[in-house]
Amino acid sequence: MKNSFTRSACFATLTGLVFLSPPPLTDAQDLPKQSQSAEPTKLSDKDLRAFAKAYVAYQKLRQTYEPRLGKIQDPKEKQKLQQEGDAKVKEALEKHGLTPQSYNRLFAAVNGNEQLRQKALKLINEERSGS
Repeated sequence: MKNSFTRSACFATLTGLVFLSPPPLTDAQDLPKQSQSAEPTKLSDKDLRAFAKAYVAYQKLRQTYEPRLGKIQDPKEKQKLQQEGDAKVKEALEKHGLTPQSYNRLFAAVNGNEQLRQKALKLINEERSGS
């Protein structure tokens, strides 16, 4: 099925390396536990807040762009929309003081530590209700 592959490929392009991660954090109870890295996970509240804000911003962008990408048939239009989405994702990360690499590091740390995961989920829920 070329259409579903194309839709997936477009979404992967939109999200870039930033979001090629495990399933959404809000499904924490369904996520497999990741093995702990050699170094202990120490994240400040500031890091977790930035992560939560970036996560919520990303989810909003995904809800906006994913359906639109699925409807576009013209490859040039799709590419243009993907580039727009990529720019918005980068902008959202930068707004919260993150890079794709730092976001991925935080995502992995949060998903690899149950206490951090619960703390992050609380901050994400607060961010969503405050938006």
